[in-house]
Amino acid sequence: MVDSSATFESHRPALLALAYRMLGEMARAEDVVQDAWVRWQGQVNVDSPKAFLLTTVARLCMDELGSARARREESRSDRLPEPVDLDRTGIGRVEMLDQISMAFMVLLQRLTPAERAVLLLHDVFDMSHAEIAALLGKSDAACRQLLKRAREDVATERRVFQTSRDEHRRLLTAFVQATTSGDQDALLDMLAEDAVLIADAGPGVVRYGRIRNIGRPVVGRRKIAALLKVIGSQRVGPPVEFQERTLNGGPAVVLFQGGRAVSAILVSVADGKVRHVFLHVDAERLSHVGPPN
Repeated sequence: MVDSSATFESHRPALLALAYRMLGEMARAEDVVQDAWVRWQGQVNVDSPKAFLLTTVARLCMDELGSARARREESRSDRLPEPVDLDRTGIGRVEMLDQISMAFMVLLQRLTPAERAVLLLHDVFDMSHAEIAALLGKSDAACRQLLKRAREDVATERRVFQTSRDEHRRLLTAFVQATTSGDQDALLDMLAEDAVLIADAGPGVVRYGRIRNIGRPVVGRRKIAALLKVIGSQRVGPPVEFQERTLNGGPAVVLFQGGRAVSAILVSVADGKVRHVFLHVDAERLSHVGPPN
């Protein structure tokens, strides 16, 4: 007989990490893990509790991703995964931080639910092809093909996972300083020629202050620099406090107004340049950032 409570709790951080990576939102991930707990009750003669629980969570996540709500959300080209402070979420220590970085999370969103599950369960959680095939109801060969496609997609941005934390932090700090001061030359110098900016203000939001919602990724350093200049010149409302934080295992800058997180800035860095800019402007999805220090 399995000691259900102690066994489940020992695996909860891994289950939450899997669900968050699959879904991109902590509240939905927590709901999935709770559903997995319900399904765990009364289980007996489970040879590998970890594999059973990971498989259960993956299946629940795939069901969730197949819902109309999830398909509608994921169809938004400006949707970003929710940024999280790992110490506040219950996910706890992550062995390889690049596997939960915002850049990696955005890459996961491009994959199909099945590709996501195969990549995460095999490469992150070390499950066998046979175990994953049983989950998906596919052959080993089909699962290997899914994994191959997922790895190829991730490999296209592998270079952004090879930057040191110090270099990442230095460029993020310089980027924020140049943005807030309106230094266009500095911005153009640090942005990669084909840099991409994604700004997520949430579904249905049509304006950032006086600026219309962007609605789609902005590609190219000159377009990004011009947009940031306009946004910076339109700042209204109470004074904004900038604080450096660690989100998704990497450096980030969070903007607070009236003691509440109103936006977060994260970047990915490759070859000494800012490759991606991730702007979270949906205050409702910043609850896991925490209050100002």
